[in-house]
Amino acid sequence: MSHHIVEARDLHFTYPDGTQVLRGITFRITHGESVAIVGANGAGKSTLLLHLNGYLRPVSGELRVGDSPLTRENLRMVRRAVGLVFQDPDDQLFMPTVFDDVAFGPLNLGLPPEEVTKKVEAALQVVGALHLKDRPPYRLSGGEKRAVAIATVLSMSPDILVMDEPTSNLDPRARRTLIELLKGFQHTKIIATHDLDMVMDLCRRTLVIREGRIIADGPTERIMRDGQLLASSNLEIPLGLRGCPVCGEGTG
Repeated sequence: MSHHIVEARDLHFTYPDGTQVLRGITFRITHGESVAIVGANGAGKSTLLLHLNGYLRPVSGELRVGDSPLTRENLRMVRRAVGLVFQDPDDQLFMPTVFDDVAFGPLNLGLPPEEVTKKVEAALQVVGALHLKDRPPYRLSGGEKRAVAIATVLSMSPDILVMDEPTSNLDPRARRTLIELLKGFQHTKIIATHDLDMVMDLCRRTLVIREGRIIADGPTERIMRDGQLLASSNLEIPLGLRGCPVCGEGTG
């Protein structure tokens, strides 16, 4: 079985204050899929993503990456296979320079300095940010921070790329640049987002979460055309699928 496969079986999670967030999540994502996870604020999207590489552990249920259940013993292996890009890049960037941030993961894997340098430069090249390597992260724009945050994950050579609201707070040009970048990645991609037009561009499959449960799982276009389903989760049909407000004709 490929290490690119992620499988959740009846995941339940409750925070220490008693808030129950995940209520029996089950899905299977296979090699090379691009899957969106959508839902209202508080539906459980971010909490679910934090389970995918072991930042949170379920109260009950099982999560598997490839052949391996996510346990304390194989947590290091899982975190190498599953790269998580946080919603806020500032949660991911904390070193004096961009180079140091991107090198942090490979150095902690014990790689020799010359190999670390190659991985850092390759990751920054992929996201178009090699020219930023000597800059302090706090001096970057929102789009630049997002690109560097992705590079910090790519430098670890993950099989699976997990992203939480990747287009939030980006201007239109930076958003389009990011979408085009993600289109070129061959990784298995799991993206939690409210940006349903981005979902249409990137993801052939969509999971809809409401109150900690998956209420729909299917082809993205079918789900995005189901206004009643989306409305039940405080979502709206993407702009790209709405009819023209002037002539009343659909977009196709």
